[in-house]
Amino acid sequence: MAPKFVTPYRKSGKNDGNDAEAICEAVARPNMRFVPVKSIEQQADLTLHRVRQGFVEERTAMLNRIRGLLAEFGHVLPLRAAEVRRRVPELLEVLPTRVANCVRDLLEHAIRLDARALEYEREIRAHVRTNALARRAQTRQGIGPITASALVATVGNAHDFKNGRQFAAWLGLVPRQYSTGGKTRLGHITKRGDPYLRTLLVMGARAVLQNAARLNDPLSRWALAVQQRRGYHRACIAIAAKNARVAWALLAKDTAVAT
Repeated sequence: MAPKFVTPYRKSGKNDGNDAEAICEAVARPNMRFVPVKSIEQQADLTLHRVRQGFVEERTAMLNRIRGLLAEFGHVLPLRAAEVRRRVPELLEVLPTRVANCVRDLLEHAIRLDARALEYEREIRAHVRTNALARRAQTRQGIGPITASALVATVGNAHDFKNGRQFAAWLGLVPRQYSTGGKTRLGHITKRGDPYLRTLLVMGARAVLQNAARLNDPLSRWALAVQQRRGYHRACIAIAAKNARVAWALLAKDTAVAT
């Protein structure tokens, strides 16, 4: 169980005895939600994702460190990683020797991290080709091999969720609700659940919205209509939530792709 579900059942101060009593009370509730138990294969797949993501984050930190150091000497580089890699070698000639050596070492380290992240990405893609659930999940527009692999590694066949709406809520892609006295108040998304999986779905939604203008399929038309009504960011979240619900159907029911 998630710790936040146990907290309301603790009667007084937090200690081992009170925690144990609260857990015993919470576990007996008929509507309690439990953390799904992952198989060894799922844990192994998630290990690949965690290590790859660590390399990506470290590479981003290296490139940002390079940008910060160069800015101290009056060379402001754009945020795009490709532009940093392209322009740094040119600037090494005009920087002081000691600074150039430092920046060169950081760039080489970032390139090595890039290569390592790519190796793990290739391994994840290769595994997706042998996994029927992952192949089924990536038939949805906006869900690529990395997202499909993360979905299967995290929730398996998604039978722990009653429906797609519950799955989207578990991912934190639904509005936070604070309703009382018959008045419904909806706020920003809750951002509960797995942040890595939610991030992948939102990134896929951005790709869908980016390509929607040149496509004429139902999802693209719907995405453009939502963007026109509610703006870019809300449209991305709406697409991600829709993809989460469709992904649940693909994993749990072996249904065809829905719009």
